[in-house]
Amino acid sequence: MSQQSDVRAIPEILPLIPLRDLTLFPNLVVPLFVGRERSIHALEESMRQGHLVALVTQKEAETQDPGIEDVYEIGCAASIMQELKLPDGTAKALVEGQQRIRIVEFVQTDPFFLVRVETIDESTEVDMETQALMRALIHDFERAAELGKPIPQEVLMAASSIEEPGRLADFVAFHLSLKVDEKQEILEALEPFARLERTVAFLRKELEILELGSKIQSRVKEQMTKTQREYFLREQLKAIQQELGHLDEVQAEIDEYKERIAEAKMPEDVEEKAQKELARLEKMPPAAAETSVIRTYLDWLIGLPWATESEEKLDLVAAQEILDDDHYGLEKVKERVLEYLAVHKLTDQMRGPILCFVGPPGVGKTSIGKSIARSLGREFIRMSLGGVRDEAEIRGHRRTYVGALPGRIIQSISQAGTKNPVFMMDEIDKVGMDFRGDPTSALLEVLDPEQNYAFQDHYLEAPFDLSNVMFITTANLLDPIPPALRDRMEVIHFPGYTEDEKVHIATQYLIPKQIREHGLTPGKLEFSDGALREMVRRYTREAGVRNLERTVAMVCRQVARKVVEGKKTKTRVTDRTLHKYLGPPKFSFGLAEERDEVGAATGLVWTEVGGDVITIEATKMSGKGGLTLTGHLGDVMRESAQAAVSYIRTRAGELEIPEDFPEHFDMHIHVPAAAIPKDGPSAGITMAVALASVLTGCPVRRDIAMTGEITLRGRVLPIGGLKEKLLAAHRAGITTVLIPKENVRDLDLMPSHVRDELKVVPVSSMDEVLGHALVKECRPSIRRRRSGGAAKS
Repeated sequence: MSQQSDVRAIPEILPLIPLRDLTLFPNLVVPLFVGRERSIHALEESMRQGHLVALVTQKEAETQDPGIEDVYEIGCAASIMQELKLPDGTAKALVEGQQRIRIVEFVQTDPFFLVRVETIDESTEVDMETQALMRALIHDFERAAELGKPIPQEVLMAASSIEEPGRLADFVAFHLSLKVDEKQEILEALEPFARLERTVAFLRKELEILELGSKIQSRVKEQMTKTQREYFLREQLKAIQQELGHLDEVQAEIDEYKERIAEAKMPEDVEEKAQKELARLEKMPPAAAETSVIRTYLDWLIGLPWATESEEKLDLVAAQEILDDDHYGLEKVKERVLEYLAVHKLTDQMRGPILCFVGPPGVGKTSIGKSIARSLGREFIRMSLGGVRDEAEIRGHRRTYVGALPGRIIQSISQAGTKNPVFMMDEIDKVGMDFRGDPTSALLEVLDPEQNYAFQDHYLEAPFDLSNVMFITTANLLDPIPPALRDRMEVIHFPGYTEDEKVHIATQYLIPKQIREHGLTPGKLEFSDGALREMVRRYTREAGVRNLERTVAMVCRQVARKVVEGKKTKTRVTDRTLHKYLGPPKFSFGLAEERDEVGAATGLVWTEVGGDVITIEATKMSGKGGLTLTGHLGDVMRESAQAAVSYIRTRAGELEIPEDFPEHFDMHIHVPAAAIPKDGPSAGITMAVALASVLTGCPVRRDIAMTGEITLRGRVLPIGGLKEKLLAAHRAGITTVLIPKENVRDLDLMPSHVRDELKVVPVSSMDEVLGHALVKECRPSIRRRRSGGAAKS
């Protein structure tokens, strides 16, 4: 505020106090904080010598100990109205500017500055031009207040009452938001008119900024919707709460994120990335759309188990007990898990194995994954890959997309809360591919022990270590899996269960489970061993036990109804009473044919649900050598039939078949179950036997089944899926099976009791096949070519 007292006489020698970020004008009163030692001595000296001091602004505010060259030449002499010494050794003073001064010379520099000064007098005359400029300055000053400049009303009134031009310029300049060098420029304008002009120029510039801000504010207010107004009011309320000392929610959230990042124990590069994102969040306005994206990203990054591991049980005996209690059989799988445990017990650096369980549905591929996790003491994660067609399902979406999330790998790891779970990927052979990418290519990195220690998710953009995860994949078929992916996994084949194994599984696992789930007790229901075998033989025909479990559940439901209706006695289900609960048998058990027939040969096939037994039929009719193939056969199977016909034609003389039979007969080969697609070369020898039988009139033995690929020279080539095919033959009651000689090595995979009950005959040529397959009462020439070496395995 202005001071109306008379100007005091200024001595020639004055103590000097350099000012930082402050310019003092004459006739104005300001508080002054004095902290530097040299300035405190100067203040004390001025209090002793008449309360007058020279106040001059220093050129650079950062200079802590200014010298002679560091202060401006023009300053202001001031009188000290009050002084207050503070406990920390500093002082506070209230000073009033008296008159402009110019420093002539520095008389003393230590312990404080003493300077010789000369006062600067100014004219107080007011001509018309000066008066007009004064009025313009006052008008602009009032206009600035109207546009929102925080100028108190009493300051405006004081400015209107000032009549001296130089003093008015000083007063207005002091209350404007000018830089120190701009205020110094006005202080050094010694002529009042020039000072007025410079002040008006600075004020006009300030007015332009204020008017522009006012226009922007008006435009924003016009466009502001109701939601925006509510948000604006909420933000104002937050600001008020903050001023009242209430908790700053934004800062509290930032502090919480900092604590969580520190607790997450991320790798150094990942933590650096998290801190960088947090710094971005801290600088952003709360209303920015990007804040929610950054929060979501930080939550995912912090939520991952970077350093959390499940403590493994390395007790092989306990693990063996758990695996045996949960699953019957599956010895190879159990051995592989125990081998992993043994190696891991010897070394801590072992990476998790990547296993691929291949087998028909219902044989326990998925359920044994849970048992493996339990035996290892790890968390279990299951992810179904059936129908996945988008690569982003595996790797995640990049954060540029709206609603982006990490891939299912990272999501599952986060849900598990540990970095070393047992991770089962179900149905890996069902993964698709379309324009969105190939998920199997993304799985190459996940399932490669040499790469997955730094798995890169597109959303995280930071490496995550998957090398401690034990990956298990399951598939029904191995062929659809790309070779590059198949090469990264250790394949373990799951065979179908034998009849004895199914009976044991039903007794130990399925029946107790279904009795418990249906609210029954062992005292209410009992199955005889004969009933279970009847179920396996005549009501289910599968490699696994799912249908068997459903069949047991069907019986349990009916018994549960009887219990509810009041039956109190125990129900015993036997092979003779089973049909009351399940109806007539769905399948026949025993030989595929009831008697030896001409043109009907029993073959073995492999399907997705295990092996099966089929009868291939052939017949001849008058014609011109045509060949008809029916039964929904694929190209490979059709070519096998052509090869069989060609072989029969070339051996017609030896088989005592008229060589011109193609000129008189058409041949028809049919494979029953015509609605089911069939393909593959392994039915070649079966079709050749059926053709030879119908052309020679010699019946085929009904107790024999066969499998093998045929060549034009009559050689029998090896086939796949032998174990499943032999199990199917055993289930169907077949006693003798012809297999390619090169497949003898696969017999070691067969259960011992199946090998004991089946007579397996290895053959290498069609002559041997015909010798075994056709009945003994056939033509002597055929019997003589029969090979006598039948090896029982």
